[in-house]
Amino acid sequence: MLFLTDSYLREFEAKIVSVEGRLVVLDKTAFYPSGGGQPSDYGELTLENFVYKVVSVKKISGQVTHEVDKEGLKAGDSVSGKIDWERRYKLMRSHTASHILSEVLFRAEGCLCTGNQLDVEKSREDVSIQELDEAKAKRFIAETNAVIAKNLPISVRFMPTEEALKIPQVCKLAKGLPPGLKELRIVSIGDFDVQADGGTHVKNTSEIGEISFAGTENKGKNNRRMYFTL
Repeated sequence: MLFLTDSYLREFEAKIVSVEGRLVVLDKTAFYPSGGGQPSDYGELTLENFVYKVVSVKKISGQVTHEVDKEGLKAGDSVSGKIDWERRYKLMRSHTASHILSEVLFRAEGCLCTGNQLDVEKSREDVSIQELDEAKAKRFIAETNAVIAKNLPISVRFMPTEEALKIPQVCKLAKGLPPGLKELRIVSIGDFDVQADGGTHVKNTSEIGEISFAGTENKGKNNRRMYFTL
């Protein structure tokens, strides 16, 4: 999964490991599979002069599986992969912004993330908080933008799980981390936030621009949803 070390990789060469209908597994990929609240990448795989659009990417039985728009590829083929960069970059900006927002919320209210969903048009963050009216939500957005404006660098490193879990609040998910992980990928946003995360991020908060408040919802006891846009 090439995106784990380079979120900016737009094109790559790979060999097809297996094909089942329109489902293709590569020996390496820069395509992000849907998960963790981040949608899958779109793009294309090219074999000689034939272009296969990648319409969905998922992890199936532990393998990153690319769904293409037509059959024709076969195991052993060497292909060129290309990411829909405009879409990916919006998701990267939103993802880094969501990490900052979750830390702002945690510092202010001690709340954890109960769910999230990024999208190119509007993203949401669900948090374990009793009350979240529009005024309070807008204040959190303003505080998030203040952090973004500091032009903080974002870095990624890998750590043994046992060591990583010693970092305070390295996981801000109410449900905790999946069991059995031997290694965690740690995303740091300057000295403001450190979280275990497998998604794609920008290199500096200056790339995000600003985020805007886009609404709230009551999702039940101690669970509120906040929407934001880039």
